[in-house]
Amino acid sequence: MEGYKKNAAGHLVPLEQIQPIDLARDELVVEKAEKIKAAQEMIRKLKAEIMGDIEAFVSLAAQKYDAQVGGQKGNVTLMSFDGRYKLRRQISENLSFDERLQAAKALIDECIREWTKGSRTELQALINDAFQVDREGKINTGRILGLRRLNIDDDRWLRAMEAISDSLQVTGTTAYFRLYERVAGDRYTAVPLDMAAV
Repeated sequence: MEGYKKNAAGHLVPLEQIQPIDLARDELVVEKAEKIKAAQEMIRKLKAEIMGDIEAFVSLAAQKYDAQVGGQKGNVTLMSFDGRYKLRRQISENLSFDERLQAAKALIDECIREWTKGSRTELQALINDAFQVDREGKINTGRILGLRRLNIDDDRWLRAMEAISDSLQVTGTTAYFRLYERVAGDRYTAVPLDMAAV
């Protein structure tokens, strides 16, 4: 409505009742927010373009050898002819655990209780730390999977490690694109798109 501006609570406030510094701040923030959102949309379109172009290039390379390439799996690095630029696509799988992780935790707890009878509790604290959740309530996948590297020959432990493996689910993939530029000799540095890094 002309002559009014909506405040943070959703109320219409007459412009003449708003301090000039508040109007100036609002103008600055809205202007920069619109520019940032436009840049974000441009980056979103650029990402889609890069993804499509790399897929097309990988398919073109495969056609030369009569090979079928299925989907956008795997990491790819493309280099400019002069070696100045490297364009890298990395595919990261998003992993989570299903309810079988609770069975693994129960078996591990049995082992820990038996192994630590009458001894210090630090071992149990280390295992419990692996199952801690972060602020978003998510379990650290790396710490859980790290338990599988321990060489422990106990039937319950081995069943727990099998339950961990079985509970692991791929919930999706995320594609990352990074451009690297050669700055000196064979040393490459990433070209940042993060506003904090430029």
